[in-house]
Amino acid sequence: MRRNEQAAWSDFDRKKCKRMRRIFYKKKEELSAKERWYFNRYLQKSEALKKAYERKEAFCRWLERAKDNGAEGILQTKEELHQFYQRVEESGIEAFQRCVRTLRNWEMEILNSFIFGCTNGFLEGVNNHTKVMKRNAYGFRNFERARARILLTYKYKRIGVHVG
Repeated sequence: MRRNEQAAWSDFDRKKCKRMRRIFYKKKEELSAKERWYFNRYLQKSEALKKAYERKEAFCRWLERAKDNGAEGILQTKEELHQFYQRVEESGIEAFQRCVRTLRNWEMEILNSFIFGCTNGFLEGVNNHTKVMKRNAYGFRNFERARARILLTYKYKRIGVHVG
């Protein structure tokens, strides 16, 4: 959204906005005085950018409330999510409408993550560590040795013994 809007601006504003793009990722309260000045300047230049930022902040507020509600307030969380969908559809911003389609496709799984609190973070860490080991070894010639190295690394990880 930012890229599309800044394409019509002057060279100075376009380049400065590109360098300062992180101000749109932060919460308004967390901006420094200089960042806040540029932030206000760019939002005044583009009404569409202002709408997009407001929608992004609305989603972040929903996410924080959903974490606080937990399993007990899941119905309220779901209702607030549907209200967010409605606001996005009213805004007419294509990028957010694609995001909403994705959220709707995965809605059950997203809401379940607030109920159960289980993630696949550990498994993703194991996969990442395995890929790093494979890369550091420049490949293993024997699959059984690679498998043994991975299994031994995770079996003895907690007691501080390093194999290999």
